Amino acid sequence: MTNLQRLLAGNVRSSPRCSIGPRWRELHGANDWAGLLDPLDEDLRREVVRYGEFVQAAYHAFHSNPAKRPTEPGRIPIPDRSYRVTRELFATASIEMPRWLDGMAPWMRQRTSWLGYVAVCDDMREIQRMGRRDVVIALRGTATALEWAENFRASMVNLPKEAAAAAEATEAAEATEAESESEEDEKEAAEPRVEHGFWSLFTTGSNKSVSLRDAVVAEVRRVMEVYKGEKLSITVTGHSLGAALAVLVADELADCAPLGEEEFADRVNGRGVKVLRVVNERDVVTRMPGLFAGDGKPAAEKAEEGDGRIEARRRWWRAALQGKRPAHQDRWWDAVGRAMTTWSYSHVGTELKLDSRQSPFLRPDAGPGCCHDLEAYLHLVDGFLSSRCPYRQNAKRSIAKLVAHQGSNMKRHYTSRALAAIGMEAAAQDAASRRGPPQLDGGGTTLLLSPTSS
Repeated sequence: MTNLQRLLAGNVRSSPRCSIGPRWRELHGANDWAGLLDPLDEDLRREVVRYGEFVQAAYHAFHSNPAKRPTEPGRIPIPDRSYRVTRELFATASIEMPRWLDGMAPWMRQRTSWLGYVAVCDDMREIQRMGRRDVVIALRGTATALEWAENFRASMVNLPKEAAAAAEATEAAEATEAESESEEDEKEAAEPRVEHGFWSLFTTGSNKSVSLRDAVVAEVRRVMEVYKGEKLSITVTGHSLGAALAVLVADELADCAPLGEEEFADRVNGRGVKVLRVVNERDVVTRMPGLFAGDGKPAAEKAEEGDGRIEARRRWWRAALQGKRPAHQDRWWDAVGRAMTTWSYSHVGTELKLDSRQSPFLRPDAGPGCCHDLEAYLHLVDGFLSSRCPYRQNAKRSIAKLVAHQGSNMKRHYTSRALAAIGMEAAAQDAASRRGPPQLDGGGTTLLLSPTSS
């Protein structure tokens, strides 16, 4: 009970930080995290959680003022006070909201929305501990209706620079007649491509705000000029949509040129960009683009798959969004995975694989909202030890937010003990009798007795 009370403390009790100066490059992927993921290195765990909290700050800042305009000044309460926000970032959708949705809240319909920020470490003691001055770019996940609409534009588009190079190569091939028609088709299919919706949010600007791409490039160039001669690192971190845009940002900053198929993954890796993807095996959203994205196959081969299989995949996805839990839970998840990986959509980087079923606090059949929740991810990272011992007993992160926002997805044994530990068991029973069962609130389940919001 004492340990549970500690975990339920409102303040986040992080693992003690030690100096990482001599090995910061290793922790940031210089060796592709070889030997650091299984078992999970203590310093790497602290770094992943720390950067995840920068993204949480982006979520909190957005939800505190979702209608914020690019011209409005504001203060972002980031968790690490050794960092200072130098620029706020906005993303613009390239599509308009249908008129029949005019009844929605204005911030849900606006094309340009606050997405994240750039922050620079200014504390000399922290700079010494980390071995360099760190620049963080933190990006939140999907929140507005137009961002959701962009997410579902999952067709693939060629990167502009790569498309031009491909056109030149085609002209040279026609001039020499050295390539056969089949070889040309293979070359066309091998061009790096990115999902349409992600690319749109990354590159679209408006009369009120420059594009996310231009804003990030301009700010990073400015920061590099200010701290010219110092050892700098640029860390781009994001969750959900923000994670996809983070890869595009990192690729752009690698050479100031422009997520998609295998060829794009090779392009990013070839530029020396190091990407660590933290993935919950039960999170269907991490496989979502594969359900809708084109795969570059010849039309005849696509036709052979049949409309029936495509419709089956869509049914599985609709079930995932609705949080349905069939009797054969594992079969359902396996079927979703098979349906989504049928399409050839390649992710970038090295994966740290987690599984929410290994948490002693979460239910093994936790719904899609819980499996995708950022706080649930940070909970899993903080507890993960190795594939042989998935959850450590001395986990440090408070589970107060997890209880507040994912109450119905936590094991009853721990939920009742948690409420008793903080003296709220009687209040919970009284609330249940008066209000009924917990209700769904957006992407997750909220325990009605808790006023906390994320």
